[in-house]
Amino acid sequence: MNEEFEPKVSELSRDYSEGDLTVQIDIYEDGEGGWLLEIVDQDNNSTVWEDTFDSEQDALDEALDALADEGIEAFVGPLQETDESW
Repeated sequence: MNEEFEPKVSELSRDYSEGDLTVQIDIYEDGEGGWLLEIVDQDNNSTVWEDTFDSEQDALDEALDALADEGIEAFVGPLQETDESW
């Protein structure tokens, strides 16, 4: 039987806003007992931590600390333009 791993998304995942900017803090299982952290902006630009976290709370704490220390602008990338004239 071939089972595909579907990561569990943490209930601690949430939106985070500063001023008129908002990012999504995504925390999900890695399938090996750890938790992954990703911050995604409104244009689907993504910042992913390479290391895993021991708990969902550790991942959330890291995200909130990084956002406080670096500012939300550090996690918001440029608008991705697509060329639809193909």
